[in-house]
Amino acid sequence: MDSPTLDTLDLGDPNTFADHDLDAFLRRLRDAAPVHWNPPVNGRRGFWVLSRHDDILATYRDNVNFTSERGNVLVTLLEGGDAGAGRMLAVTDGHRHHELRKILQRVLSPRVLNKVARTVRANTRQRIREAVESGGCDFAEQVASRIPMTTISNLLGLPEQDRDFLLSLTKTALSTDDEDIDEVDSEMARNEILMYFMDIVEERRESPGDDVISMLIGSAVDSVPLSDEDVVLNCYSLIIGGDETSRLTMIDCVRTLAAETEQWRRLKHGEVAVDTAVDEVLRWASPTMHFGRTVVRETELHGVALRPGEIVTLWHASGNQDERVFERPGEFDLGRTPNKHMAFGYGPHFCLGSYLAKVEISELLMALRDFTTGIEQTDVALPIRSNFLTGFSTLPVRFLPDHSGLKEVDR
Repeated sequence: MDSPTLDTLDLGDPNTFADHDLDAFLRRLRDAAPVHWNPPVNGRRGFWVLSRHDDILATYRDNVNFTSERGNVLVTLLEGGDAGAGRMLAVTDGHRHHELRKILQRVLSPRVLNKVARTVRANTRQRIREAVESGGCDFAEQVASRIPMTTISNLLGLPEQDRDFLLSLTKTALSTDDEDIDEVDSEMARNEILMYFMDIVEERRESPGDDVISMLIGSAVDSVPLSDEDVVLNCYSLIIGGDETSRLTMIDCVRTLAAETEQWRRLKHGEVAVDTAVDEVLRWASPTMHFGRTVVRETELHGVALRPGEIVTLWHASGNQDERVFERPGEFDLGRTPNKHMAFGYGPHFCLGSYLAKVEISELLMALRDFTTGIEQTDVALPIRSNFLTGFSTLPVRFLPDHSGLKEVDR
């Protein structure tokens, strides 16, 4: 891979992340250009890049000088804005964001999700057991693609027969490995997801159930019921957020444990707490590389003037490797504590699904610990092509069986 200079690398191009090793580049940004200008390319707007942990957190906290209502990822920010602004939780600020968040917290709180967590456990242990006994599998396709999508689909009350279709759409929308899929294909996939949920919302209005969509339909902000569009946009956000990031983190977790044999040994022998290991898995994977904001009032950072209308991107992939915050950040350490990772963002927009994501990763680690003695990657893993998410779409592996664990009846 090339070693790009500060002036030549374009973080707006998905191919950049497939074709370059960015660790050294981001380290140079943190050291020499913590507020870096990514210039316009081929008619596409330029944008600011924040790479230091503390600067990213400060910007997340600042809803006076920055807004998410013009989009929160490059793909929409560079297109001029997000159609869901002011209606979808992730791209809504202020009072309405607070009220929408309260609605969704009712169904995504740890107390409410205890029953869901038991289902995640059973599903994860079954799929890992089957993968171990099969002698070899594509972990990404046969395990990681099935657990988060099943979980979020159950919460939304989506028919089981629709889940493969939805999985293909979410991959095309944001995390494809296919070079032939362009931005038009991705936009069409995003629109298909929205149309799918429009049909589901119509059905639930006629026949409500015990699910998140029915709950949203019956909710209101300031005594005004949520519109069909409000419900659809927030379902879109939930399906994307509930599937993509957890799936990519699971894949990265198994790939890393296959390579980091000493860390695997520590996990297997109970030398690290599972909760602590989960946080390091999240820091290391950092599946959401960035989020974005738009400047609404002129402000200054490190002597650089940020002007209204300019795009500012916050790079978790860099902040989670910041030497100013993490000791030996380039080492995968399942016992790392404290671990102030920003895999779930920070501030008012801290990920509502964080508890559920941690449950899924925790159950994966415990199932691996109980059912296998080791992990071997048997072929190359294909990286996804995205300027938003990072990870792999395939992961061929073989799990070495732990026969004593496989004989146990699940607790």
